[in-house]
Amino acid sequence: MKAIAYRTPGPIDAPDSLVELDLPRPEAAGRDLLVQVQAVSVNPVDAKVRSGAPATGGARVLGFDAVGVVREVGPQVSLFKPGDEVWYAGAIDRSGSNAEFQLVDERIVALRPRTLSAADAAALPLTGITAWELLFDRLQVPLAGNGQPAALLIVGAAGGVGSVLIQLARQLTGLTVVATASRPETREWVSALGAHHVIDHRQPMAPQLAALPLPPLSYVISLTHTDKHFDQLVEVLAPQGKLALIDDPGPIDVRLLKRKSLSLHWELMFTRSLYQTDDMQAQHDLLGELAKLVDQGAVRSTARLHLGKINAANLREAHRLQETGTAIGKIVLEGF
Repeated sequence: MKAIAYRTPGPIDAPDSLVELDLPRPEAAGRDLLVQVQAVSVNPVDAKVRSGAPATGGARVLGFDAVGVVREVGPQVSLFKPGDEVWYAGAIDRSGSNAEFQLVDERIVALRPRTLSAADAAALPLTGITAWELLFDRLQVPLAGNGQPAALLIVGAAGGVGSVLIQLARQLTGLTVVATASRPETREWVSALGAHHVIDHRQPMAPQLAALPLPPLSYVISLTHTDKHFDQLVEVLAPQGKLALIDDPGPIDVRLLKRKSLSLHWELMFTRSLYQTDDMQAQHDLLGELAKLVDQGAVRSTARLHLGKINAANLREAHRLQETGTAIGKIVLEGF
């Protein structure tokens, strides 16, 4: 099968940063599905792994988001059958979706939305899982109609995760959503996705928030540069509020959380698959719910740039663009 991989971690502009290989087609066992990959998207984690993680076994196939068709099922599979069209975000400790065929545990897979193309659907699984787990597993935000009026601040909201977070918060919770964005095009993007208010994270946040008609700012989700913004986020959070993050910040002084009894929550959507947790199938369930929301028109794809076929040249360009830190929404590729 065709696959795109790296052998030595390093910069994307190295001529062999991503190369095309011919690898054996894997076989499904246990609870695994063998999926023929149709479309993928590129996430910050792809570039992060490629630039710094050794390629065990001589070569590592990257790629997490995928849409495809089940071709084989392992003997313990009970949720799917050959021919099912599925989507998923994969696992960080297994071979990835930048290949014609991929093995993936059925417990982190769901039937794909029917109203999107394969490429548009591929933009959503990893960011959708991350956003869902941030809101409902880590922060335990009440569903709409429950709880007291509260506001949510999303820092760095124009990227992949923020683009889904805004939509889920608007559709499923009663929160007032404040997004941060610093460029005209990103401000327009987050407003179109449903943010009630937009502020500029390059300017002091407290006065901007104070000027808005907001209920208590009980929740903050920081998606990037948490160490840079940490003192401000502690300042603006309401007493007994909750702060969640997904990035890998420099040192932060958690002692600043004490005076307000603030809580800190970390989200990594690979935790369930990496540790084979008892609730691993929660990702199957939430991806199924997300597909329903898409098909109902409540959540839209966050795909913004289609780079064509899944090959080394196009994936190198996708990684390069991802590493600029200015990507809006998601970058997708489709077909071999």
